[in-house]
Amino acid sequence: MKLRYSALHIAVTAVFASAAVHAAGQQASQPTEKAPSASKVKNLDAVQVTATKRETPLQKTPIAITAIGGDTLDKERVMTVQDLTKLVPGLQGTSQGDHGVVTLTLRGIGNDSAKTEYADPEVATFVDGVYTPRAEAAASLLLDMDSVEVLRGPQGTLWGRNSTAGAISFNTVKPDIDGGFYGNGSIGLGNYNQSGVRAAVNLPISSTFAMRVAAVHEQHDGYVDYQNPVGQIPTLAQQQANYLASGGDPANFQPIDTNLFVQKGQKYNSQDQSAARISARWRPSDSFLWDLSYEYFKDRGTPGMNLMQHPRAGQDFWSALIDVAPYLDRSSHSVRSRMDWVINDNLELTYVAGYSRYSGKSDFDQDGGVNVPTSFTTNGVYQEDRTNHSNYISSSHEFNLKSRGDNTVDWILGAYYEHENNNMRFDIPIMNGTQQGTVSWQGSFIQPEELVTATAAFAQATWNMSDSWHLTGGARWSHDKRENRGGVNWGWAYDPAYPQQPISPGQQPGDVGFAISQHNDATYSKSKPTWLLRINHDVGANSMIYASVSTGYKSGGTQDGGALYQPETLTNYEIGAKLAFLDGHLTWNSAAYYEVFKNYQLSAPVTYPDGSHGLGFSNVGGKTKVAGFESELAWQSTNDRANLVLSLIPEKKLGTEKYAASNDYYVPTICPPESTISNNCMDISGNDLPHAPNVSLTAIYEHDFVLSSGGRLTPRISAQYQSAQWLSWFNFGAGDKQKAYARGDLSLRYTEPGDKWYINAYVQNVSDGKVKSNAAGSTLLADGSVAFTSQYLPPRTYGVQFGFWF
Repeated sequence: MKLRYSALHIAVTAVFASAAVHAAGQQASQPTEKAPSASKVKNLDAVQVTATKRETPLQKTPIAITAIGGDTLDKERVMTVQDLTKLVPGLQGTSQGDHGVVTLTLRGIGNDSAKTEYADPEVATFVDGVYTPRAEAAASLLLDMDSVEVLRGPQGTLWGRNSTAGAISFNTVKPDIDGGFYGNGSIGLGNYNQSGVRAAVNLPISSTFAMRVAAVHEQHDGYVDYQNPVGQIPTLAQQQANYLASGGDPANFQPIDTNLFVQKGQKYNSQDQSAARISARWRPSDSFLWDLSYEYFKDRGTPGMNLMQHPRAGQDFWSALIDVAPYLDRSSHSVRSRMDWVINDNLELTYVAGYSRYSGKSDFDQDGGVNVPTSFTTNGVYQEDRTNHSNYISSSHEFNLKSRGDNTVDWILGAYYEHENNNMRFDIPIMNGTQQGTVSWQGSFIQPEELVTATAAFAQATWNMSDSWHLTGGARWSHDKRENRGGVNWGWAYDPAYPQQPISPGQQPGDVGFAISQHNDATYSKSKPTWLLRINHDVGANSMIYASVSTGYKSGGTQDGGALYQPETLTNYEIGAKLAFLDGHLTWNSAAYYEVFKNYQLSAPVTYPDGSHGLGFSNVGGKTKVAGFESELAWQSTNDRANLVLSLIPEKKLGTEKYAASNDYYVPTICPPESTISNNCMDISGNDLPHAPNVSLTAIYEHDFVLSSGGRLTPRISAQYQSAQWLSWFNFGAGDKQKAYARGDLSLRYTEPGDKWYINAYVQNVSDGKVKSNAAGSTLLADGSVAFTSQYLPPRTYGVQFGFWF
């Protein structure tokens, strides 16, 4: 096992060294950041959340919330949003290879194709209150997090844009003005040449100002090996026979160049990510507080590969016949600001602002080598999905004025504005056989300016009718405007005057045999109110029950060809209970919900009647319905901690009157005459929603063995079970389904007596199970069957981590 050093490794090591020198000069009375020993952990009923845009106890907040602290994030090795899924009832994450993103589903609601400048997610994500609009943000590293709050159900009143199914709020660790100089760090090694370094330092500057610096680097080799084409590619004589049988001209025959198949270099499913954050906190008086941060993230890993569910004979499961080398190069810069003014004993004003700039490039082997070519231009397919560039710029501003103290009516008023300016170019060359072959089709999608402007005003008030009864009402008015300016889709014109070669990044499509197939200029503009009505009753000092009706909304927009798609709306009916027992050492929080969607949005890559390709959006007719129950049980004693997370989704049916198509699937039925696409179609009315297992259960348990030396040895087990679930709305057979599975993680941590350092050994996916997160089946094999491919959760990984506090 080798450790590959990077500039960030060296920089972080330097931080550790300077921190140690500085720490040695501090007085012993200075506070330090240590591991939370069991005896010092707060009671579970003391956990605070910010779901109502004010700090309240979790057990007294009448919303279905999962609150995950920084210590749990560390022990469960939560590095990205996808790693949260086992800790949150109803949350699923789906990796998407060609864009290298993660799309989220909550309570069965999500959109696997919400991965471009056109589409928005149903699950909104926020970092320190700032909305992150594009799906690429979900692939970023979680750095120096204080907590994560997952709000389930529509959060349209207070949280706004695209929180139809819920919202995820990430809260970073803030500088500590009063805490002195302290920090933490960790170094880890594992299989697949995994290595990781993390560090965070609190820097008190004065009695009113402090800063915090945090950095992380994580890397590992790719999980997917390259298959050797030798032994799979037919002999030269067979290639000639196959080419002639297809009607080819003998004078044009070429042998397959096996050097075009990738055999070395960085593999698919690798990680090479770094992030750093500088935060500042200024508190010039008791009435004003300003938090400001700058965060940088870069990703030089590789996309995840679509693997054959049933590999060819003699080939390993974690391997593929690759003719497009993986490439990923993306960076983001984010600035986040929050100002809080206490105007008087009764009023507080907050201003939250954010700015982010994302840029990315990628290259992906979309065909995955499923069909082995029989000659240079027969049987196989060469499909490269290449993002030449994508640039997303967003800025947002939010003001809210709220009441303070104990009042008969607690209220909040707010105004919100967000603007995005996005551009990208995405090329898809598709060749028959190999990249030496003839053009099957190729396109270039160029969007020079995709603008999004969102404005909103909201209000919410809670009438405290008595000490135990509380009635809440809220409303939000939202206006969304989306403009595509100058967007053009180019398609191969099949002009014999041009050589049949894959388009390269530096070529302009109009110069190499392409013609304009679609102009995408269009404007979408629409307003929508959403509202909330809720009543809750305190049944004890730290227990309550509640019932609510709320609505959610996700904007419509523009799509390829300039067509518009409609917004989707949701009404959510929910009852819940939050109960605390054993003096706060046991909590049990549950919710039952029934959701009704109208105009549920679908999107997929499709083919239009003129043969051009594009990303098509549509709305499902009728009512899409989801009903479920979710429960979280948490218990802790001095030396024991346990969690049970349960999700039941027995009903998750699509609406009616909808034929769907997708280039990712082979659908044998002809589309109805009124269809605007030329793919074959399928009636998906009444099908189950994907990524919504009937049963999902996670169990976590850990115990501290206190040693005679005073140190602690803590074994931890985390296990998850999920029943079978569909992976697309087509509900095709076994290839389109993840069967029921169980998956477990183990760790063993030793913490030294003074809580100054620890060492942790872990194994994730102990059974080395193969769990699909998506599926596609568009390739017909020679025997007429369809070959399905999938993205998979990582194989078994293991390693050791050393961490310390100072």
